[in-house]
Amino acid sequence: MKGLEFRIDRRSGVAAYQQIVQQTKQALRLGVLGPGDQLPTAKSVAQTSAVNPNTTLKAYRELEREGLVEARPGLGTFVSQSLARPQAPVDSLLRGELESWMDRAREAGLEQDDVTALVTSVMEERYAGTGPAAEHEGPTGPVGPAGTTTPAGTTASAGTTGTTGTRGHA
Repeated sequence: MKGLEFRIDRRSGVAAYQQIVQQTKQALRLGVLGPGDQLPTAKSVAQTSAVNPNTTLKAYRELEREGLVEARPGLGTFVSQSLARPQAPVDSLLRGELESWMDRAREAGLEQDDVTALVTSVMEERYAGTGPAAEHEGPTGPVGPAGTTTPAGTTASAGTTGTTGTRGHA
């Protein structure tokens, strides 16, 4: 099982199960999780994230309905489909530019909420009505500026509301 850890932001206004769904999808998009990987058990998520096991099970059922994971009785829940895009080299270049921008924003005194607001605003302007790419996770989405993912709210290394993993990161 991968080192995936869900981070629940109780102040976000987004239901905990939905945060788990968003963070799982983000991990799938970034290649942190791939087909065959096992998701944490509901019991372990309850221990690490202080959510009711039924909350995790609800999230996993939603992911299963979407065809992204499959429950294997007695074994756990496993990823059945990736959301990672084949343009990884382009993503790596853009990621580096984003990391540099995040460093400049932090040096300028912007806090995480300020950065989230800026990124969300520009993202909504640029992706408004442009099809599937417009369906982003929003400001409470799973990965954020402090670590190794995106500015939506969590990190792959030390974030506040996201996933933790190792595969697919530069």
